[in-house]
Amino acid sequence: MNLPPNLFLKKIAGKPTTYGIWNNFPNPLIMELLAGAGFDWVLIDAEHGPFDLSGILPQLQAIAAYDTAPVVRPPSGDPVFIKRLLDIGVRTFLVPMVNSAREAADLVRCLRYPPAGNRGIGAALGRASQWNRIGDYMASANDQMCLIVQVETAAAYEQLEEILAVEGVNGVFFGPADLSASLGYVGQMDHPEVVQLVEKGLERTRAAGKIAGTISLSIDGARHYEGARANMIGVGADSLLFAQAVRDLAAQFRT
Repeated sequence: MNLPPNLFLKKIAGKPTTYGIWNNFPNPLIMELLAGAGFDWVLIDAEHGPFDLSGILPQLQAIAAYDTAPVVRPPSGDPVFIKRLLDIGVRTFLVPMVNSAREAADLVRCLRYPPAGNRGIGAALGRASQWNRIGDYMASANDQMCLIVQVETAAAYEQLEEILAVEGVNGVFFGPADLSASLGYVGQMDHPEVVQLVEKGLERTRAAGKIAGTISLSIDGARHYEGARANMIGVGADSLLFAQAVRDLAAQFRT
């Protein structure tokens, strides 16, 4: 039994723009609803969602039955937590608040076995290798990892070229919420200056031959970034969609 190809990378290679949704509810039934909806990928959000390791594992198990790629956002670039995510089978990471090339390079090493990195050796103990049923896991795992770093501050944006030059960084995801706050436009993801920076960042990332991503919570905004040739666009979150739906329903009966 060999290690299957990284489904997220396969999706990225197969179309100009992929679309995904945020998973903030730590429930495998919610994951099945999202995974079966038709998105290219689902992001399990352990930065802002109430996920610990034992909550992420059932989400990975639930999505495995679908042709939808799992992406995991850890709370931070903590190497201990990332090591544990690797061992339960995470292969595509979206890491928040990466502000320098040095931080990006440290993350690359976290994801890779020696000599390319410093990932701990424990494949026989983990789900990632199916407890050694995947015979080529350690030989193949490094090549199947996908690291996308989030550029979310003005300081990080200034370091973009250096971050893009780090070997092993597969892509950059521009976070307009934190970027807008960093620029003094708190809560204004669609501020013209923010949109312009994201557009230019996407262009520079594509020019470097890497995955260029961002998020927009409006259809028009997502279409705009599609036109800017983003490779991956987050278009919603389960918690936001549910909250809006129940508010709208209640409003129909409120006196």
